[in-house]
Amino acid sequence: MQLTDPDRLFPVEPALRGLARELYDGVKSLPIVSPHGHCDPRWFAENKRFPNPAELFVIPDHYVFRMLVSQGVALEELGVPRVDGGAVETDPRAIWRRFASAYHLFRGTPSAMWLDHSFEHVFGLDEVLSAETADAYYDHIDACLAKPEFLPRALFERFNIEVLATTEGALDDLKWHGMIRESGWRGRVVTTYRPDAVVDPDFEGFAANVEAFGALTGEDTSTWDGYLTAHRIRRIFFKSMGATASDHGHATARTENLSKADAAALFQKALAGTCTPDEADAFRGQMLTEMARMSLEDGLTLQIHAGSRRNHSRDVFQRFGRDKGFDIPGRTDYVAALKPMLDVVGMERDLTVILFTLDETVYGRELAPLAGAYPALRLGPPWWFFDSYEGIRKFREATTETCGFYNTAGFNDDTRAFCSIPARHDVARRSDCAYLAGLVGTGRLREADAHSVARDLTYQLAKDAYGL
Repeated sequence: MQLTDPDRLFPVEPALRGLARELYDGVKSLPIVSPHGHCDPRWFAENKRFPNPAELFVIPDHYVFRMLVSQGVALEELGVPRVDGGAVETDPRAIWRRFASAYHLFRGTPSAMWLDHSFEHVFGLDEVLSAETADAYYDHIDACLAKPEFLPRALFERFNIEVLATTEGALDDLKWHGMIRESGWRGRVVTTYRPDAVVDPDFEGFAANVEAFGALTGEDTSTWDGYLTAHRIRRIFFKSMGATASDHGHATARTENLSKADAAALFQKALAGTCTPDEADAFRGQMLTEMARMSLEDGLTLQIHAGSRRNHSRDVFQRFGRDKGFDIPGRTDYVAALKPMLDVVGMERDLTVILFTLDETVYGRELAPLAGAYPALRLGPPWWFFDSYEGIRKFREATTETCGFYNTAGFNDDTRAFCSIPARHDVARRSDCAYLAGLVGTGRLREADAHSVARDLTYQLAKDAYGL
């Protein structure tokens, strides 16, 4: 049997379903542009087989393990490494069996659709994963992973990925990207500049990170001028390794436009560890404005991933570190928060600032009106909890009338799970085609234009927004 319905996510009404299917047929085979994500560049540098099914599907994917944790499964049981090197499950088959026995928990979720797509269309499986099928699944996937056509580069090409952007911190040496470049492989894997560790005063080891930043760049990062110059140097290096964007994961969208003296004084407080919470937020806000200015110099697209209350569980953060499924959405202001930066760069036609949110309430009230007015702004697609059929539909319904399609940035998958990339892009293509079919059916969009928009949403808008 098929694990995935060929008409999944299309409208139920027959005429609209037929039109959605026709629109989808026109875009389903377009190359994947994946301009923002968290895949490991080492996979493509070394091109070694993925070790086993658990390390491919479970251990790196917080979408998967957070659901199991919510039902009482310990992260240790799923093989997620501890910060202190403490004991965790090391038998991949045992991890897989725990995952398979809990697979029913994913019913009706985007994760189930992504996983079933991967199981069926990547590995050729046609039975539902369960405790009963766990070992058969494991053996089949493991045997596939031993074949040359399932090596990372071969899958990259099979997935029809035109370009894949990873995300590295400002202190990363980018050696894996260098190895990819030197290998002669033609697959395009680029980096993204993510400076949170040297921008956020609340980041663990901030002062030591800034000192290391100075050693890496040969700049005196104990001074405001030297610190900013270090950023410029690193951005140039990242750009030389293919970067077309920077990325900033802040709890709020706050920006500031302080005088040089005030910014320098605030920087000294950050280095000394004496910032109040408000001052730390102000410093992050100042750095968004500084990064926007630098983007005008070097052309990098500026991404602002605001609104995530990161590492919400203190216990999980202390034992397992960052990015372990406990980044939780919070209310986020954009209109007042972005004004200081927009007063500086908002009308710049040569700057692209992509705004992301985890707060759906601001789609129509704040984000669409902002992007529908300021030349520098584009709206990123629904992110994390909302990169799904319902999330994409609500996003389109709330924003299209105010800012149109061409003030948005297409789709990105934001994933650590490599095999979910084609699945997520397929969901986005189907969801957008379903929405466009509705516009045509209600007389709001010409059918010929719908085909053009479908292609742009699938492919061209991301290339344009990220300069790819």
